[in-house]
Amino acid sequence: MKISVVTPSFNQGKYILEAIESVNVQNYCSFEHIIQDNCSVDATRHIIKQYSHLWVATEEDEGQSDALNRGFKKATGDIIGWLNADDKYLPGCFKAVVNFFIKNPQCDVLYGDYRIIDNKSKLIKLRKEIPFDLFILKYLHVLCIPSTATFFRRRIFEEGNFLDKRYHYAMDYEFFLRLALKGYCFAHIPAFLADFRVHDASKSSQFEIVQRQEREQALLELDKSWHDLRSPWKPFIRGSLLFAARFKRTILKLIGSCYF
Repeated sequence: MKISVVTPSFNQGKYILEAIESVNVQNYCSFEHIIQDNCSVDATRHIIKQYSHLWVATEEDEGQSDALNRGFKKATGDIIGWLNADDKYLPGCFKAVVNFFIKNPQCDVLYGDYRIIDNKSKLIKLRKEIPFDLFILKYLHVLCIPSTATFFRRRIFEEGNFLDKRYHYAMDYEFFLRLALKGYCFAHIPAFLADFRVHDASKSSQFEIVQRQEREQALLELDKSWHDLRSPWKPFIRGSLLFAARFKRTILKLIGSCYF
């Protein structure tokens, strides 16, 4: 099975080398790495020129979601991964992902565990996730599916599913929720697949409040059950569901002996 990796890039010259090398060290025989670079003006261009195997598209885009969509449309692999330029895969990732997809043909979206690292690649925390749960995905304020450790079957995009360009900080949440509500099959593999980097310039660090607001917006747009609720009841019901989702996740993590 061929794997396509799509990396959106904009002035991430400080980290993109590690992202590229993390793909190369997989030693996987059939892959392509697509870099969607939004005309970076830092060291990015110099770095990516050193790698002849990369499929580089240097063009202006309308943001990260648009860049990813362009890359997804170019991808020719049976399995497609989303790797941001400041994140990286762990050794053995591709082998674990391919083996799982082969053994589970019904699976459309696969996500694994991940590690949180800092700007110097120092380990901060291990994050083991739980099996997919639609209730938790819908109502918890924390996204339990890490995009950097997520892989999609090609049919997801062949059937016209792409990121919503209106979302700049919670595009992953909106996309996963939309796919889940459409009935696509999600699965979790209990293996560390990638490193998620936390640094001062990352979206997750700078725009946490806006990200949470976009998640709420996505939930209200996609979950039709909210449309008929009268406004006075919405905050109470939303708060109750948030508490229930948080409690359920806590129990599932304790049962699975996972790290918070």
